[in-house]
Amino acid sequence: MHDIGFIRDLAIVMLVAGATTVLLHRLRLPVLPGYILAGVLIGPHTPGVLVADPRTIGDISNLGVVLLMFTLGLEFSVRKLREVGAGVLLVTVAEVGTMLWLGYGLGSAFGWGTRDALFLGAIMSLSSTMVATRTLSENGMRQWPFARLVVGMLVAEDMLTIVILTMLTAVAIGGVVEPGTALSLIGHLGLFVVVGMLVGLLLLPRLVDYVARFGNDEMLLVSVLGLCFGASLLAAWLGFSVALGAFLAGAVVAEARSAARVVHLVEPLRDMFAALFFVAIGLKIDPALLAHYALPALAIAAAVMLGKTVACSVGCFFIGRDARTALRAGLSMAQIGEFSFVIATLGLSLGAVSDFIYPIAVAAALVCMVSSPYLVRSTDALADTGRRLLPRSLRLLAASYSGWLENLRPVAENAAIAAMFRRLLWHIAVNVTLVVALFTIGAFVNAHGWGWFSRMGIHRDMRHSLIWACALFLSLPFLIAVYRKAEALGMLLAELGIRERFAGGYTQAIRQVLARLIPLAALLLLALLVGALGSAILPPRDVALSLLAALVVLAVVLWRALVKMHARLQAALRDTLDKPPHET
Repeated sequence: MHDIGFIRDLAIVMLVAGATTVLLHRLRLPVLPGYILAGVLIGPHTPGVLVADPRTIGDISNLGVVLLMFTLGLEFSVRKLREVGAGVLLVTVAEVGTMLWLGYGLGSAFGWGTRDALFLGAIMSLSSTMVATRTLSENGMRQWPFARLVVGMLVAEDMLTIVILTMLTAVAIGGVVEPGTALSLIGHLGLFVVVGMLVGLLLLPRLVDYVARFGNDEMLLVSVLGLCFGASLLAAWLGFSVALGAFLAGAVVAEARSAARVVHLVEPLRDMFAALFFVAIGLKIDPALLAHYALPALAIAAAVMLGKTVACSVGCFFIGRDARTALRAGLSMAQIGEFSFVIATLGLSLGAVSDFIYPIAVAAALVCMVSSPYLVRSTDALADTGRRLLPRSLRLLAASYSGWLENLRPVAENAAIAAMFRRLLWHIAVNVTLVVALFTIGAFVNAHGWGWFSRMGIHRDMRHSLIWACALFLSLPFLIAVYRKAEALGMLLAELGIRERFAGGYTQAIRQVLARLIPLAALLLLALLVGALGSAILPPRDVALSLLAALVVLAVVLWRALVKMHARLQAALRDTLDKPPHET
């Protein structure tokens, strides 16, 4: 008979997790701290050991990270990102950067090493989506004005989570990342995310809806999980974290019409493995070590609650929200949560941080999670106290600043022009990214597939010529799209910038020249960018010039067909993003 020790441990973990859920629901307390405390009580560091080998439970609980990231992607969706707005995104970047700096400084003040301090900053920088949204729901505040700010900042933090996880993985594996290497890594990460999203949006939502039409929940669940773990494997193969692949898969599947049905099917699995994950966190904690580092944990929790409240409140005020709304948003973000545990686990598993970081991070997170509902409920009292203490001149200055921002917002015709500018610039950026991605993929194939070409008798110059020609030909629809969008942008700028009262009879001539110069300048800049990126696969000069001449001829001959092809791709992408997910 096989050893049933694992089954016994799993049964104990799930029974304790179930009892914890019921108890904390009755007490109206957050469930995540309960899972962690339950793990501490049944772990190997407490008397009367119930779970003797937490490693196996920890290995299985890692599935919870992948499913957490996948469902986070399902809740994220590109549509929500478009609704966040540049102001909220800027506030979130400033807030995360401030907390990274504060955490690093706090770790240095404790006398910790560089990597310990860096991981502490990352742990402190991310708020808990589960705790924040649950606090809003339980207090009946989901429809309040500040709640949209909170949700927007949480969505923006989800994207920054991916960047932080990728950078910390590189730090943990390679030691210290130089600024140039960091910029290169972020560039490759951004390229992978954008291209993965664009290609995925054209293919995966239609595939998921096709499978959903069979009406078989088992088939849909297995297919979606296959996409989730397949994307995780692809991300890992390209040198990124599995969490990134799972998140992107979720964000793409979220645009399918059957997304609500997918969420309904995946959530029970997510909840089960997430419970395992958080109980496994408690299994790794030594209560004696936790008591030893109680003071640093309390100091970190206080720094998180104060730092996040101030950073988010000040940021929201500066983008035009009133002081009370900004304070509510800041207090709602004043906690660290589930992905801080993921970061702590990453550092520990890769041997990048000291053992004490883990219990300190967990203890600080527990304090923040328990305090979060009470902080949100105390907003009015804190706002009234601050108003009484604030001098009248500063209150007048704040009111004047809010009114000034309100007057700066575009209205009527200006709003329409601003929207047109944003749309044209967005289209140009997407097409440029796709062109860059094709040449980057070409360089990747050249670097990793040269052996396959050699076995076929294709030498270096011929290999470069073939890869460069393929990348150039596949880029043709996007290059034409960049030219046409830049041409429209040039016409718009010419109409707005060249006024008849200044140019007189030369108005139309100057406008035509400007309208032609802008698209040509855009193509020139794109050519320089592609030349720099494709330098690793650049063929001999004569061959390159011949290929460019052939490309120009093809562009002239196939202009209408390529424009129609790009229009169909753009329409398909717009249809995916704009259609409402009507299935519930």
